[in-house]
Amino acid sequence: MQKNLQLFIVALFGSIMFVTRMFVPAPIDRMLIAVDAVLLALSTLFVKKVGATYVGAVGGILTSLWRPTLIPFSIIYAVLYGAIVDASVFLFKVKATNEGVNRNKLMAAMAFSTLLIGFISYYATTMFPQIIQAYAAIDMIVAFMGPMTGAVAGYAASYLWNRYLKSIPL
Repeated sequence: MQKNLQLFIVALFGSIMFVTRMFVPAPIDRMLIAVDAVLLALSTLFVKKVGATYVGAVGGILTSLWRPTLIPFSIIYAVLYGAIVDASVFLFKVKATNEGVNRNKLMAAMAFSTLLIGFISYYATTMFPQIIQAYAAIDMIVAFMGPMTGAVAGYAASYLWNRYLKSIPL
């Protein structure tokens, strides 16, 4: 895939992650992790090795500019989530081809990565409760709903890829 198209995908998906944060109030925006998961899964299929990490970085930086009180947490969370998605897609050997992508492998990779980032974010709220008190209850939900949300996001991403996006030249 051409570098310009990769850059466009990273900017577009990172901006969509930011927009979902911008219009939803603070603790509830964490429930939109499914949107992030679909975008990160598709970005790692399009851009390959570190696509989700790049998208997470763009989304995290834009979100931190919108909510400056949590700058380090917004950036670290988004970049880490992208890196975990990239790593889990690699570990589960998910391959994006013109024939399609294995739905079960992508669902497992996304369930694992969403579970892991859910527990990491829950752990962060227990370590820094004075800074991010409002997020504690929501992060508990994200931590336990992570695998289901990730599996649904993996299914959605594989459906989109297999149905509409596989014909885009890689």
